Amino acid sequence: MTKKQAHPENKELSEYKQKLFADAERIVKEEFPKNVLEFDALLKSPKLSYDRLAQILPDKSLNIPIPDVDNGNTDSDEPAAKRKKVADEVVKQTGPPVFAFTSGTVPCNENLAQLMDTVRPRLRDAVEQCNTVKMWITLLIPRIEDGNNFGVGIQEETLSEVRNVESEAASFLDQMSRYFTTRGKLITKIAKYPHVDDYRRAILDMDEKQFINIRLVVLEMRNHFSTLHDMIMKNYEKIKVPRNSNTEHLY
Repeated sequence: MTKKQAHPENKELSEYKQKLFADAERIVKEEFPKNVLEFDALLKSPKLSYDRLAQILPDKSLNIPIPDVDNGNTDSDEPAAKRKKVADEVVKQTGPPVFAFTSGTVPCNENLAQLMDTVRPRLRDAVEQCNTVKMWITLLIPRIEDGNNFGVGIQEETLSEVRNVESEAASFLDQMSRYFTTRGKLITKIAKYPHVDDYRRAILDMDEKQFINIRLVVLEMRNHFSTLHDMIMKNYEKIKVPRNSNTEHLY
């Protein structure tokens, strides 16, 4: 009875795996510590100091003037909002209303936008780096066997932590995008109801909350990369060779 031989692995696939393994090991040993230091430096910089909070918040006017109240008292029975006098003729306006301000457009919060522009590329890199490390550990997991699975358990626990960091970095990116949409909708409320001060105050509270969120994102990413690097390096040999005679512990 002939013994079945395993099919040889495709050469290109083998080269891809070798390159992936080399990239992942470089990321763990070089990029993760670099990320920790960069996020820590950004967290301790004046950009993210709470002392700067007052200058980050916009002026309460938000460049949206409060119009004078017009009761619309005219000789015509037609509402004033529907009339426009052009060349001594009364013409009805049609189409949806357009809000125009003599002081120009309503700007976004430039201070917060600059902070997010600084953090966003780091988050994108974090997602890609974690994805590479995730694939590296996944491909190192051996086939399922009975017993001697302690090293495999270490791989799976490390893999779970990598996935968690990747997921959180992606959710932080999504939150930054949603901030502008949510703020824009609130600005339109102020344009529609300029006399309601609660909407204006809501913008200030939203910007303050976003500044705190950005700071927490940087703090969390620094801690995540620090923990992830420490966990992988302590169990480096078990992750690379999960099944052997050693009985080392996870921590």
